[in-house]
Amino acid sequence: MKNFSPVDRFLIGAQTFLQTCFATPSGTGRANPANTLPRDTLDAKTAKQSARLMRVNHVGEVCAQALYQGQALTSRNPAVKEKLARAAEEENDHLKWCSERLIELNSHRSYLNPVWYAGALGMGVAAGICGDEYNLGFLAETENQVVEHIDRHLGKLSPEDYRSAAILKQMRIDEQEHAQTALQAGASHLPWPIPQAMKWVSRVMTISAQYI
Repeated sequence: MKNFSPVDRFLIGAQTFLQTCFATPSGTGRANPANTLPRDTLDAKTAKQSARLMRVNHVGEVCAQALYQGQALTSRNPAVKEKLARAAEEENDHLKWCSERLIELNSHRSYLNPVWYAGALGMGVAAGICGDEYNLGFLAETENQVVEHIDRHLGKLSPEDYRSAAILKQMRIDEQEHAQTALQAGASHLPWPIPQAMKWVSRVMTISAQYI
């Protein structure tokens, strides 16, 4: 993005925000992992629980897009920006898959997505300002926490909801790869208060997104 004018950057950022919060980005074009599985017939209670979990995961992907955008805006290293762009593209796959699953479950996305996006964008900008090593460290820590989060959700899903499970399992694989890529690129470990603060923010988001 370094060759773009400030106006161009603003317009690109605005487009990313609108696509992420109100549309369905195309991503890399990978097929939804649930597409090869038969349609499920969940009872109302199970479907409602699955929808809450998938809505939280959708919010997580909204935040991921904002984080990567904010980090890329303030990163100084073109190679780091490229890694962030690639990760963001794959996260768009997750965003699309979660959105499709919510539609199948006759549910909705979080109405607070613009709020989550704005907060995550600010965190991404701050991470980038701290330098590329900490920028990558923030990426690695984020992905590691997402993996833990997905593991908890896989444990809460009904065994009958194999379609949601298939999506989450592929998301978990991708998140682990993103974290490993960041570490290999020179990510620094974050000071201990930052991961704890990230977990606190994540808990607030998780509780709210289940219902709103």
